[in-house]
Amino acid sequence: MELRQLEYFVAVAEERHFTRAAKRLQVAQSGLSASIRTLERELGAALFLRSTRSVEVTPAGQALLVEARRALSASHAAKDAVAAVQGLLRGSLSIGSLQCLHVVHLPAVLARFSAAYPGLEIRLRQGGSNELTEEVRTGRLDLAFVSRPAGSPEGVLVEPLADEPLVLACGPDHPLATRSAVEPTDLGQEQFVDFHQDWGTRDLADQVLGAAGVDRRVALEVTDVHSLLDLVAFGLGVALVPQSFAAKTDQVRFLPLAGPTGPLPPWQTVSVTGDPVSPAAAALLREVRRGRGAR
Repeated sequence: MELRQLEYFVAVAEERHFTRAAKRLQVAQSGLSASIRTLERELGAALFLRSTRSVEVTPAGQALLVEARRALSASHAAKDAVAAVQGLLRGSLSIGSLQCLHVVHLPAVLARFSAAYPGLEIRLRQGGSNELTEEVRTGRLDLAFVSRPAGSPEGVLVEPLADEPLVLACGPDHPLATRSAVEPTDLGQEQFVDFHQDWGTRDLADQVLGAAGVDRRVALEVTDVHSLLDLVAFGLGVALVPQSFAAKTDQVRFLPLAGPTGPLPPWQTVSVTGDPVSPAAAALLREVRRGRGAR
């Protein structure tokens, strides 16, 4: 099994089309198809279900896809490691990030990093914490800045960056708005605004309210912070959010959230990297630490 075969296989699996995969890799389709057939013979399993209109990945192909991405990522990391030793950090760095990243001013960090390593191609995408963590695990991202994943995901390294408390966000005319603080049990009858299931704030809110025996109702789901705060401001629901959201608007009341017997679990921002960490990801994390230390 050669790395080139795995590269061809991953391209076909992602494109779901042999012609598009060949065009993406800038190789002849006949050579790509022959390479896939050789790989299937070597593995003794069909990797794709082919028809005149589409290509579907078989269960065997799905199993190979995770490991193929890991192998290709490790190969790229090995090449980058040699380049890093020579002081020539190069290649690419794929980063994932939450939309609202309070603890790291990512544009400033990336500007400094790009200036320090002009030969490195940087890619960035935003998404939910669980989705981005999974993409690091499967090798599609080198590094992600997310909320702490539930449990202990295998195949990745998680490093805490900062903690902050959850607070209740409610409209200025909400009955709770005059309180100095609220407890989770005060929220049993409330309608909630929240992010989609894949977002870390929702996981933490579910954990806090579930521990208090509150079976909450999420009526309004959003994918961005400002929409959430606008809905709350107009009295369409309440939300549990990190305290840093309070800096984004003066149209919402933010109240401390207190537990009946002690502090509640905090919102924690973490970095998630592959194991081992690629040289480029390690260098960016060093820049993040330097930037935070300079504050």
